[in-house]
Amino acid sequence: MQIQSERIKSGIQKFLKKFTKRALVLTLVTGLLFSQASPAFAARSGGRAGGFRAPSPTRTMPRSRGGSYGGGYSGGYRGGYRGGMGYGGGFMLPFMMFGGGGGLFSLLIFFAIASFLVNTFRNLAASDDGTTPGLSSTANPNVTVAKVQIGLLASARELQTDLNRVARTSDTTTNEGLAGLLQESVLALLRHPEFWAYGSTDGEVTKLTQAETAFNRYTLQARSKLAAETLSNVKGKLRDDDAKALGAGGTLADIAEENEYIVATLIIASKGKLSIPKINNASDLRTALRTAGAISSEELYGVELLWEPQAEGDVLTADEVMEDYPELRLVA
Repeated sequence: MQIQSERIKSGIQKFLKKFTKRALVLTLVTGLLFSQASPAFAARSGGRAGGFRAPSPTRTMPRSRGGSYGGGYSGGYRGGYRGGMGYGGGFMLPFMMFGGGGGLFSLLIFFAIASFLVNTFRNLAASDDGTTPGLSSTANPNVTVAKVQIGLLASARELQTDLNRVARTSDTTTNEGLAGLLQESVLALLRHPEFWAYGSTDGEVTKLTQAETAFNRYTLQARSKLAAETLSNVKGKLRDDDAKALGAGGTLADIAEENEYIVATLIIASKGKLSIPKINNASDLRTALRTAGAISSEELYGVELLWEPQAEGDVLTADEVMEDYPELRLVA
């Protein structure tokens, strides 16, 4: 009895020890999360507008190089088979391997192998130029997916108002509306060059069939920076929370003298190869914005405008900009 009692006591002690350790770890992790999240969430609201409206690629069947498939095959088969060896030794070899004489089973196997080889060579030929098999180069053109990002001093008080207006009034259901959104956004950013502090660009050239995937990847990356999308107009669905400042900070006028920022991001999908420079100075940033704003509605497949903070009174500190946007380079 004494031995059993000691075992029970030892088991309880081990359980309490493990439980205490896990509770302590959980408490520390929770404290760290909330202690780090509170300052960020105290000044993080975001806006978003845009969409992706690229046409669906049209599949085209490759033309036979020897006339129609039915005519060429029918003539060759009938003429050759009636002659006994019209296919030549090479074409009769599969029949001979599977018992010869044109048995139904042998014939089906031969057709399966021939079909596999034809499709394989057809796909290889169609993929030589980088296009998707079954798609012509004109139906699956090159598409540039690019990101232009700019950090401005929070002294640019009118920028938030301009971007709010553009997001609320833009038609995000048509290519013409998306082109208007892009142009108005670029104009709003170009109006405040004296407040430009940071900039960056990134992009890739892909095919139309992969363009939306690349576009969504850039968009999700930018959206992940926002604590809350307080204003959104995407694909015609407008959501406006009429948000006040998420934190207890003052207005932009109160903090204009401090080191606070607004970050705006443009993500673009455009037909062809778009030449957007890397950002080393304010001149490069101006060129990048103008290049993006000049894209026509016929060439524009998608655009997404994201900015933070969106609510009046919210700002980004210098530390938050450096932590969340390490790709930004100083241009001022």
